[in-house]
This record gives sequence, structure tokens and C-alpha cells, in this order.
Amino acid sequence: MKRLLILDRDGTIIVEPPDEQIDSLDKLTFLPYVITTLSRICREHDFELVMATNQDGLGTPSFPEASFYPAHTKMLEILRGEGIEFSNILIDRSLAHEGKPTRKPGIGMFTEYIDKARNGVYDIEHSIVIGDRITDVELARNLGAQAILLQDSLSKHHAILPYELETQSLLLRASSWLEIDAFFRTYACTKRRASVRRTTKETDVSIELVLEGNGIGDIHTGLGFFDHMLEQLARHSGCNLRVYVDGDLHIDEHHTIEDTALALGEAFAIALGDKRGIERYGYCLLPMDEALAEVEISFDHGAFAQQRIHAAIDWSGRNWLVWNADFRREKIGDVPTEMLYHFFKSFTDAAKCTLNIRADATNEHHKIESIFKAVARAIKMAVRRDAHNTSIPSTKGVL
Repeated sequence: MKRLLILDRDGTIIVEPPDEQIDSLDKLTFLPYVITTLSRICREHDFELVMATNQDGLGTPSFPEASFYPAHTKMLEILRGEGIEFSNILIDRSLAHEGKPTRKPGIGMFTEYIDKARNGVYDIEHSIVIGDRITDVELARNLGAQAILLQDSLSKHHAILPYELETQSLLLRASSWLEIDAFFRTYACTKRRASVRRTTKETDVSIELVLEGNGIGDIHTGLGFFDHMLEQLARHSGCNLRVYVDGDLHIDEHHTIEDTALALGEAFAIALGDKRGIERYGYCLLPMDEALAEVEISFDHGAFAQQRIHAAIDWSGRNWLVWNADFRREKIGDVPTEMLYHFFKSFTDAAKCTLNIRADATNEHHKIESIFKAVARAIKMAVRRDAHNTSIPSTKGVL
């Protein structure tokens, strides 16, 4: 099936002037690096390019066609000369107050593609909309596609996206076409995501995970300190993580923490799929107050600082936990410290990864928080895609 790359025009390909009408050749200015990036995309990817633009009142006395088409035609000629050709140019001429379904973010201009997608011609789910306005992201959502929001220093439409658009429809927020170019150099242009629902007589756990996220955590487990740690996991891994748990806290914390870990591990396993192209191993060095969080592959290179956290992760397909952390307090906040081992053991069992943690610090809160941050950084490195290698990172050919 064909994938579409749907591009806005003004503010995305060419600079949008203050009056929002490119009605003369002297107003035609391309955004920096847009031509080289689109040229590379056309050479290296199999997208079919479609332009979709709202041109308010085009064809009326305030915006006659005779003033629109010279610059528009010249733009297309320049792009064509660099191997950038559009299979279709979709222009809506209506005004915003008319509320026509053809005006973005409405999908009236895309009826042909939607119909062909039903017949297996187009893959809308893995198609991408690139634009500079929230309406372009909304268009992607309404189509069931994904979006790249380009808002550089010249953009006139900077705004905060609603949570659902940010986490569900947005592939990338870019400040330049250079960032978009770097994104398309990776082998896949879809977010890796998973939704897991784990329901037992003891808990009801719902998790949504997006690996290519913005570190957004929406965590509600009923345990304040546990929420705080999972927020650290989201923030420092760069994943978007939504966790809702209804657990039997009237009994104790055990089932809530254990079942959350199992569901979270399962979500990572689903999102990673066959692990093709991932780095597989993760490590980092993370200082926090008196604690030093050190994440590394090898642990045999000599003495370490007195306060330290060691964590290393391998998404090997084989679950194992090496745990060297002792706690002097029974609880931190509302979380029993004995449950920390159980959390990471359950996580590795479900995620099918190997995790090695060693902790040494004087403050118990810092020790635990450093562990979660170090593991998050290790995860961030391990799940990262290699832009130049799409193979499975194992001589066995499977993980």
C-alpha cells in the first residue's frame, strides 16, 4: 500500500508573509533546507506527495487567481527541478467562518484517498502530515494519520497542543527542516506504541506507552511516591506514559506495584516488536545530589565513587534481574522499599530484558529516585533506533 506525505504550503514549504497571501513573485521565499530535505525524502522513501493548503477566498476580488498562480507555479517548477513532484495539489478556497468540510482540518478534500484506503490502495495510518499549525495536526488525527509540526522562528502560529494531539497524533515537533531531515533518516517513520489493560480480581491496570514521546507522564496509581517514580521513568526515558490503576490498596501496596510493573513490561515488549534496528544495550552516567547514577554495559573497570547507582539494560529477549540495593527504611512515602526489587523483577519478566542495578547512597529517597532515573536513561539508549541499521541486533537473527 502507498503512504502519503501530505504537505501544507504556506509556513511549511514557503515563508508565509504578514498578510498571509503570496500573491507576487517577490513574496516567494523557501524555508531553509526544505528543498534538500524533500529531495532526500523523495529519493530514499516511497511516499506519494500531496500538497493540501487553505487559501482563504482564492478567486475572489480580494485574492484573484491571477495573483496567486505565478508564484505558486514558480514554486512547483523549482521543486520539480530538484526531483520533488506532487501527485495532487488540494486547495480549499473557503473562509474559516463558512465551516466547509473541505477546509483543513476537515477531510473533505481527501475523500478519494479515504475511499482508496478502504480498498487497500493507501495506508493512511502510516501516512504523515507536515504543517505549521495545530489544524495540520488535527487534520492528521481526523484522517487517522500522524503529524509533524514545524514551528521555526519564522512561524506565526506557535501554540500548545492539547494532550491527546501531542501524545496520539504527533510524530515530531520540529524547529527546522534540518530536524525533519534527521527524523526521516531513521528507517521507520511511525511511533512505536502500545496499550495494555491488565485486569484481575485485585487490580485494574491501564497503560499507554509511546516510545518516541516527549517525556510526558500521566500517572495515577493511588500511591504518591510510586507515581513520582513512574513520572521520572517517563521524563528521563523520553517516553510518553499514561498509567491508571485501580488497586486493592485497602489490603496493601503489593498488587498495585506488581501488576503495574507487569503491564508496563508488557507494553515495552509490544512497542519494541521484533526489536529490529534498536541499539539493544543501554547505559549512562547520572549524578544526583550525593548519589551518582552510573549506567553501563560492563561493571569490571575498577573502583567507583562512594555514592553510586549502577544500572545496565539489555533487551535480549531473556528476562533476568541482578539486584544489589539495600534500604535502611521500611517505606519511602507510601511505598515499601521491599517492593522495589519486586517491581523491577516483574518488569524484566514481562519486558523480556536483562537489568543490572547496583545502588549506594546515603539518602534513601535519592537512592530510589536515582535508580529510576538511571534505568530510564538506560531504556532511552537501548530502545533508540539506529538510523543506519535496520537489522535485528543479534547474530542469532532474533531477540
